[in-house]
Amino acid sequence: MTGSDPRSSAEHFFTGATTTIAAQADQRFSYSLYIPKRQAGDAERYRLVVMQHGTARIATRYRDAMIGFAEEQRVVVLAPLFPAGIIDPDDLHNFKFLEYRGIRFDLVLLAMIDEVSRRVPLQTERFLLHGFSGGGQFAHRFLYAHPQRLLAASIGAPGRVTLLDDTTPWWLGTKDFVKIFGAAPDIAEIRKVPIQLVVGDLDVEGWEINNQYDSNWVPGLEKQGKTRIERLQTLQKNLDDHGIATRFDLVPGAAHQGLKMIDVVCEFFASVLARQS
Repeated sequence: MTGSDPRSSAEHFFTGATTTIAAQADQRFSYSLYIPKRQAGDAERYRLVVMQHGTARIATRYRDAMIGFAEEQRVVVLAPLFPAGIIDPDDLHNFKFLEYRGIRFDLVLLAMIDEVSRRVPLQTERFLLHGFSGGGQFAHRFLYAHPQRLLAASIGAPGRVTLLDDTTPWWLGTKDFVKIFGAAPDIAEIRKVPIQLVVGDLDVEGWEINNQYDSNWVPGLEKQGKTRIERLQTLQKNLDDHGIATRFDLVPGAAHQGLKMIDVVCEFFASVLARQS
């Protein structure tokens, strides 16, 4: 047709902010992307940033919040979507613990990355990972399972943390980690990953994370602290005890608001990319 764009519609929708795409490895799950338009001076393969949503599953909002960073730093942004109600219609927490009723969410994410790399020139050996709230839970557990895949990890305000402690059962500790994930956390590899711990200085509401009647409560959780700030500090101390360095960012004026973390996360990621270049 005269005047029509000669590119295929698939090519058009795989530039900029994409539509939501079903993961070919498991179509119960999906993702969206931001892909900068190629420019002179771009690296042969883009670096990748993964933005992991929390319980509210506002995946595309986190993706959109990173567009400016993606254009400035010439990176691709991947925002996975792991719906609530998989298998159990009342379940909200499935992805946070990496494994849920036989589903390995960490491996689903890696399959998504492999899939995207077949369409977009990506450096997939190591990528940047940020998660907030439930996404922060996912992010630090993914760090334990796959440190060799991470260029950096930004862990935002997790309400429940897993400590490196092989005397305490999963998921408060890592006693059962080998049985579930096939290998123990590689502390030496984790030490190589730049780690940011980030939370708002007003993130002190505790009703959700202290609900003993919720499905993701286990006895002993109360020892981690009463607020997300305290629980992130507990995680920091545990990592420090294992010789794992972290950067702790307390964001002024922010409560449990993931989008208010973005500027600090971008600054951290930019510093990591600057060191790489």
